[in-house]
Amino acid sequence: MSDEADEPREPRIAPPESVPAVSAEELVDGTHPDPGAEEERRYPSTIGGAFYLLVLAACVVGVGVVVAGEWRTGIRVFGGALLLGALVRLLLSNRDAGMLAVRFKAFDVLMLAGLGAALIFLAGSIPDQPGI
Repeated sequence: MSDEADEPREPRIAPPESVPAVSAEELVDGTHPDPGAEEERRYPSTIGGAFYLLVLAACVVGVGVVVAGEWRTGIRVFGGALLLGALVRLLLSNRDAGMLAVRFKAFDVLMLAGLGAALIFLAGSIPDQPGI
């Protein structure tokens, strides 16, 4: 007696005819089976994506101000950008939030607002250092 005869066999499932076959090389190389079906997008598909780019640009400006020598102002700009991101994430639905939606809405808002507020508070509360 063999053990194979006692084990139930899984039914063989045939792939549907309407789905085109795709090779592993096409998936690895990034080529699409139907190149004309989908164009590459160069713009955000949601309003949240546009606000994400605005928040990102404001953060870059803040870092630029820090590099230019006005670290308090730069940190305040950076913190303000995070607070703007928190406000936008709070107001937009999950569907419209785009890349501002990372986790649950409450978590995203608390993290962005907490970090933004902490940066603004620290930029205002750190005393000036003589000679710096």
